[in-house]
This record gives sequence, C-alpha cells and structure tokens, in this order.
Amino acid sequence: MGASYETMVTFVIYIVAMVAIGLIAYFATKNFSDYILGGRRLGSVVTALSAGASDMSGWLLMGLPGAIYFAGISESWIAIGLLIGAYLNWLFVAGRLRVHTEHTNNALTLPDYFTGRFEDESRLLRIFSSLVILLFFTIYCASGIVAGARLFESTFGLGYETAIWVSAAATVSYVLIGGFLAISWTDTVQAAMMLFALLLTPLFVVLSIGNWDVAMQAIEQVNPANFDMTRGLSFVAIISLLGWGLGYFGQPHILVRFMAADSVKTIPAARRIGMTWMFLCLAGSVCVGFFGIAYFAQNPGLAGPVTENNERVFIELTKILFNPWIAGIVLSAILAAVMSTLSCQLLVCSSALTEDIYKAFLRKHASQRELVWVGRIMVLVVALVAIGIAYNPDSKVLGLVSYAWAGFGASFGPVILLSVIWKRMTRNGALVGMIVGAVTVVVWKEFIGLGLYEIIPGFLFAALSIVGVSLMGAAPSASIVQRFEKSEQEYQDARA
Repeated sequence: MGASYETMVTFVIYIVAMVAIGLIAYFATKNFSDYILGGRRLGSVVTALSAGASDMSGWLLMGLPGAIYFAGISESWIAIGLLIGAYLNWLFVAGRLRVHTEHTNNALTLPDYFTGRFEDESRLLRIFSSLVILLFFTIYCASGIVAGARLFESTFGLGYETAIWVSAAATVSYVLIGGFLAISWTDTVQAAMMLFALLLTPLFVVLSIGNWDVAMQAIEQVNPANFDMTRGLSFVAIISLLGWGLGYFGQPHILVRFMAADSVKTIPAARRIGMTWMFLCLAGSVCVGFFGIAYFAQNPGLAGPVTENNERVFIELTKILFNPWIAGIVLSAILAAVMSTLSCQLLVCSSALTEDIYKAFLRKHASQRELVWVGRIMVLVVALVAIGIAYNPDSKVLGLVSYAWAGFGASFGPVILLSVIWKRMTRNGALVGMIVGAVTVVVWKEFIGLGLYEIIPGFLFAALSIVGVSLMGAAPSASIVQRFEKSEQEYQDARA
C-alpha cells in the first residue's frame, strides 16, 4: 500500500528543497577547498548540527526506538556511551584538530593531515588511511542506500530496485552539485527536522495514552523488566555498549566538520549546541520506543507491523497519530537522517580518491577547477559501486557494516587523539597504531569475541602500540615539534 497524497507531496517538497540548497552551494563553491571543506568558514550552529546529523543515521529513528521497544530501557546504555564519547571528542579533539590541520599545510583530509603532521615522505600513512576510508565508507554508503530504499519501498509501495535508485538519486544529486557546503547546509535543516520529530512524537504518544502515569503503568504491566537498566546484560555487555563512544575519535565524517569550522573560537559554542541537540534527540528516540510499548499494549489491533519488525515503531506511531501532512514532515526526518549520513560519507570517499590519490600520485599540479570536477566524478563512482552492493539487500557484505564504526574508531581514533595532545608521537607509531587497531578489530570479532565489543581491545592495543613504538624510535624532528607547539599555543590562546 502506498503513502497518502499528502505524505508524497511532503516528501517531494523536502527532496526538491535539498537539491535547491545544493544549487545555491554550487555557486558558492569556488575551489577544491570549498568543495571538500566549505572553505573552512562554517559557523558554530552549522558546525554543531552538521556534525550531529552526519553522525546520527536512520539508526536514531528506527534502530534505537526498535531496540527499546523490544527489550526496554536496558538498550539505552549505547546512547549513554555515545553521549560521553561525543562530548570527549568535542572537548579534546575538535579545537585542536581545527588548528593542527591548518598549520599542517592546510590539510583538507585526514590522510593529508597524517602525512603532513608526521612529515611522512614515504606516504605510507596516506595510502593506508585512504584505503581504510574507501573500504569502510563504500560499505557504509551501501547500507545507507538500502535504508533509504526500504523507507521509499514501505512508504510509497515502490519495488526495491526502483527504490534504490530513488534513494540514491535524492542524496547524490545535491552532493554532486554543491559538495561540502551543500551537505553542511542540508545537514542543518535535517538536524532540525530530526529534533522536531523526536520531541513531538513521544509527546503525542503519551497524550494519546492518557498521561505519564497511565503510560508507565501500561509499560510495567507488559513486563516490569522494561524498567531494569541491567536486564539480561552482564558487566562485559554494559562495557561493550558504553564502548561505542570510543568510536567518535576516529570517524572521518565527524572529524571533517571540526576541520571546517571558521575558527577554533567557534568550537566551544558548537560543542554546547551539538551536545544539547544530541541529548534531546537520543532522549526522544528512547522515549519513542519506551512509550511505544504502552501504546501498542493498549492498541494490540494496530501492533501487527511493529510485532513483525520492531524497527517500524517510529514509522507506525507517526502514521497513526498525526495528520497526513504532519506525518509526511515527521517521516521525512527518517529520510533526513539517512541522507545526512550518506551524503557526508560519499564526500569523504570522494576527497580520499581526489586529494589523497589523484592529486597526490597522479596530478600534483592539477588546477582547482579540475579537482572540483574530479571530486564530483568520484562521488558518482563511489555511489555507483555502493548501489551495486546494495542491489542485494541480503548480501553478506552489509554485515560488515558493524565493523565500520569499530574499524574507524580503533584504526584512526588513537592516532587522531594522540596526534593532537602528544608531541613525542612519531610516524612509525602512527602507522603501527593504525594497522594494529584495524587488525585487532577483525581478529577479535572473528576469532576471540568473549562478548566484548571489538572496538575496546582495538582502541586499547592501538594506543599502546603508538606509545610503545614512538618511545622506542628516534624523537620527531625539530620542525614537527615546533609546528606542534605552535598549534597547541594557538589553541590555548584561543581558549583564554
């Protein structure tokens, strides 16, 4: 069954608006720095909301509410871990990375930053980090296209293959045209939509049930264990859920937002805005799933789709409770969550191919105009590869998506964190740390397990490797140390 006329019109207006923003950004894009980093001129609001929106994909509106609906409040540990990790990332990395990348030959990408930060003439850091980005993000992109396709499929009754192309085209169009500025501006709109949806929906659910007390009694009658924070969880399981927060230190699509801020002085305000947005969205998401338990307990005749797939709890509540026009806006928030994450992943892949491979190894003296157009072509190439993977929604490769957060967190996280706070860190330490982090994630997941999320041993072993190898080798050159000290001093002066 397709969507109502009102919902369809709302979706079309939303997509057209996003493409229009892309066209405006097209005329503001003058060079490759604009296309990849927005010319480093994002203000605090756009920096904060684009970082948040690019982080929170469809998981925020489908996965988390579904998990809470199925197992109760105990599934909220992951939200707590993410809040802690995001705050520490803003606090220790954001401002320093903004300064360090500017002092490191105005680095536009993470591989570019690694190469300059450690004066890596061998360019091994650039090659390895680019390969990690391309591998994980292409798979990530495929999962995003599948999520968007499922939304179009269930909302409009489209065939899966048609829905794939519609989902991909909606996102690729504005990335292709406007680049980073388009993504950042659309992310700001999308973040506002996600917040609106996640604050409004649980409020309407509670009002439809009666009041807070009635809702809580209904949840308890279904199963008192819904209120138990440790329900079915061992200590290792809780640590594993909290450990998701470690991933923030190494996520390229989030870190690039810090690099694009107009000034290090923008970061404190951006941190406050970003963390407030994140807290409200996660709290709203948890409440949707939690109060959804009460709603469908009172209305069992409407619970069929949610019983079949608990991740549909947000979609079904929206369809039931809201006027079709409002429902269209709220459901567009799911598309916004998918598009905001997918778009920045496409651009990070494009920048790795263009800046870190094409320019670095093939066309060192390429013009700015040439690089922008190569960047656009690379967006299209990565999107087509991701679409090819997504054509089989049951493909086992999509199971590897669970590696991506841990893979980035363990291979890049300790390198990024230590590179901006420890001047004694060396090139060999960074390279060994990346390799150890990536290998540990795969080996732990496949052969060890022990119920512990692989990012925790991966992050720990990578950090120990960086420190050990750096201390065993020769000290960094005087120029590396001087540049680090200058960057740190500028950061401290900006905070004063």
